[in-house]
Amino acid sequence: MYKIVLINKIMGKITTGPVTLDDCCKDGKEKGTDSQDCTRLPLISESTTCRIAQEQCCVAVLEDNICSNGINMAKDQGSCDALLSGSTCETKTAKVCCECCLLGRAAQEQGLTCDLNLSVSYQCGLVSRACCMDKSPESDGNLANQQCKKWFQISLSCPIYCLCIDINECLLGSHHCRTGERCINTLGSYRCQREISCGTGYELTDSNTCKGHSLCIGEDLLLRSLMFIFSSDINECLSGTGPCPPGQVCFNTVGSYTCQRNSVNCGRGYHLNAEGTRCVDIDECAGPDNTCAGHGCINLVGTYRCECRTGFIFNSITRVCDDINECRHYPGRLCAHKCENILGSYKCSCTTGFKLASDGRNCDDINECESGPCSQECANVYGSYQCYCRRGYQLSDVDGITCEDIDECALPTGGHICSYRCHNTPGSFQCMCPMKGYTLAPNGRSCQDVDECVTGTHTCSDTESCFNVQGGFRCLNFDCPPNYRRSGETTARVDRSDTIRCIKFCQPNDISCVLDPVHSVSHTVISLPTFREFTKPEEIVFLRSITPSHYPHVDSPDIVYDIQEGNVQNSFDIIKRFEHGMIVGVIRQVKPLVGPLSTVLKLAMNYVTNGVVSHRNIINVHIYVSEFWF
Repeated sequence: MYKIVLINKIMGKITTGPVTLDDCCKDGKEKGTDSQDCTRLPLISESTTCRIAQEQCCVAVLEDNICSNGINMAKDQGSCDALLSGSTCETKTAKVCCECCLLGRAAQEQGLTCDLNLSVSYQCGLVSRACCMDKSPESDGNLANQQCKKWFQISLSCPIYCLCIDINECLLGSHHCRTGERCINTLGSYRCQREISCGTGYELTDSNTCKGHSLCIGEDLLLRSLMFIFSSDINECLSGTGPCPPGQVCFNTVGSYTCQRNSVNCGRGYHLNAEGTRCVDIDECAGPDNTCAGHGCINLVGTYRCECRTGFIFNSITRVCDDINECRHYPGRLCAHKCENILGSYKCSCTTGFKLASDGRNCDDINECESGPCSQECANVYGSYQCYCRRGYQLSDVDGITCEDIDECALPTGGHICSYRCHNTPGSFQCMCPMKGYTLAPNGRSCQDVDECVTGTHTCSDTESCFNVQGGFRCLNFDCPPNYRRSGETTARVDRSDTIRCIKFCQPNDISCVLDPVHSVSHTVISLPTFREFTKPEEIVFLRSITPSHYPHVDSPDIVYDIQEGNVQNSFDIIKRFEHGMIVGVIRQVKPLVGPLSTVLKLAMNYVTNGVVSHRNIINVHIYVSEFWF
């Protein structure tokens, strides 16, 4: 928060106090509410920042009010015709808001979406959407709730898939096949098939009975003859006790019978009893081959079932316990970050920057800064960390953790950090000045001249005068020429530094002295830097005359300035100017000079009356150009 000195004029009294940018903005809003000119507000502070806040907050209030008027016109009148003829900024803003509001209302009436796909301005899009949403069905909360309920019903109607497994009645012994019939399992049921063929002339039907063939006449007569011949045969197999031992089947023959061992196929899950008369259940759980591979085993008639441990599920097709992939069955619900399936269970793990919490499911942020990964400063962030460097250092682009020294002297602006020379140091830099004539300023960057004449470090003798120049000093001794003597008053004054003036003092009867137009000879010393960026003439000396400038009045003399000597490379010129009723001669440097260099500009200030020089003043400007720009 900035603090500004507030100057209030209340009843002729001036008071001061701290003011914030919020105060400046609040004042601007109040002025905008009163429709004042935001560009000519009475300032409550001399701060530029406060002025900007006042003006912009004022403009914001005015624009909002103007735009609201346009929107109200669109809603009340349904037309913006009243704004078509206006050309002011206020009218144009109101017209834009009015017409954009009409676009939104048109979209509402036509049942279109309020988000128009038009290339309009951002403000126009906001106004259009606001007017469209006003009383729009899209903004009806009940409709939104109905839509939510619709999606909720859809989510509840998702199907639940079940797995149906066929029951093998033949293996379970739950069939109703008779002796001499074999049980054959079918999908969802079973069927009984006769094991002994029906004989010549008969075929087995779908109902498991023997049906006679349609024989030709010859075959039928032969069959009848055979029946007649063997009609007296005794069927021994039909005797009450049966002629065959247990486990064998009796087959009648003409005049006798045969016994054959019973070849009943018991099928999977059953085996013949010791007598070979019937199929009995096999107890798979009692076998030595660990049927369920370490899981619990439950024997069933004709089959078995494994009682699987937690994390497994019984597969009725493969008859083994399959591992449950909990990560796939419950995605995103078991682990906060990553889920890894393992045999019979699952394992949670965390992404980089986190560690597994004590509950084994959630992940806690790791404070990497505790291990000191950064070379200087470290800030922990969620799931990671950020390295920072102290002032004068920068983070390495290679590893992002090492702080490297910034060579301020090598930066693109390094040439402007120090006035003279820059020496890089770890985390900082040090400015240096020339060994003689300068000292480092309190800001640590600039070089300021040492005034040897004031500090007494000069080497001038008692008969010489010490004149300070940039980066050094000069010992000068100015004597007045013959017929001149020093004086504290003169007709010309030189801004910068007056050193010595000699005015003409003729001896009696010295006619040549009297006729000499030079009335005074002055000496002054100035010091100039070597201009680093010379873009325009630099005014260095001002010659002011005490004669009022009534020119071109007839009775007033004109003053003409001239450079007589010392104009090195035509680097200087002189112009005349009128200031405050006085005539001023301005000496300008029009070309850059590179030091060290010295010259003496001999200037003449001529007083001309009726085209004749009545008298002249000579000013000798001793110019010393420093080696440096500071």
